[in-house]
Amino acid sequence: MRALITNDDGIDSPGLVTLAEAAVACGLDVVVAAPATQSSGTSASVASVSETGRVVSERRTLPDLDAEAYAVAAHPALISLIACRGGFGGKPDVVLSGVNLGANVGRAILHSGTVGAALTGHLNDVSSLAVSLDVGLEGPEPLWDKAGEAVRAVLPMLLDMPAATVLSLNVPNIVDVQGIRWARLARFGSVQSRVDEVDENEIELVTVYSEESLVPGTDAALLASGYATLTPLTSVAEDVTSQRPSPAWPA
Repeated sequence: MRALITNDDGIDSPGLVTLAEAAVACGLDVVVAAPATQSSGTSASVASVSETGRVVSERRTLPDLDAEAYAVAAHPALISLIACRGGFGGKPDVVLSGVNLGANVGRAILHSGTVGAALTGHLNDVSSLAVSLDVGLEGPEPLWDKAGEAVRAVLPMLLDMPAATVLSLNVPNIVDVQGIRWARLARFGSVQSRVDEVDENEIELVTVYSEESLVPGTDAALLASGYATLTPLTSVAEDVTSQRPSPAWPA
C-alpha cells in the first residue's frame, strides 16, 4: 500500500520524518510531499504559492529516510489533493498528515492545515490520519518518538476501517502515556488567538491558552490527563438536525 506523508510545519520538520518512518515500519510504501515553508493555520486551503498557475516542487533528501521527498510551494490540502489525483506517482491508499508541533483538539481543528490535508483525502475517497504532538506554547523538547509509537499502534487499525475514514490522533508530550482513548471534540481547543492591540493600520494577534474548563471525555481533557486521543472526523456536510421554514420569495 502507498502512503502520502505531508504536514503543515514544512518539509524540514522532524515530525514529518517521524511519521514517514512509522508508516514504513507498518509496511507502507511512502512518498513525502510537504510545504516548502511553514503553512500552519491554512485549513483546507488549496492555494499555491506560485504566481504562474503551476505548482512548483523540488526533490529533497530527508535525514535517515530512503523515500521520494518533495518540497512543494503549496498548502498541505493542495498537496493532498494533487496526490489523490495521481500527481506524485499514483493515488495513495492513505494520507498521513503530521506529526504536527502542537495539539489539534476541539472544533478549532477547522483551522489546522494538518487536519485540512487529512479531510481533503477524505473528499477524494482516501482514508487519512492527522497526527499531532501536544507540545505547549513554551513546552519542552518534542518527544517525536512517542508520536511515532502511537502511529504504529493506530495505523493498522485505520487500514482495516472503511475507505475514506479520517482519524485525528493527538499524543501527549510525555514519557509515560496512559494509553489511547476515543474522544469527542472539545468546544473550541486548547489554545486560541486573542486580539491584543488595534491601531490604524495593524491588528496584533497573540496565541494564548484557552481559559475554558475541560469537559470530561473530550480530546482536550483526555490529552491533559496523559492519554493519547483518537477522534473520527467527517468533512463538510449539510446540517440535517432541524426543520426550517422556506423563505417566502418571490412573494
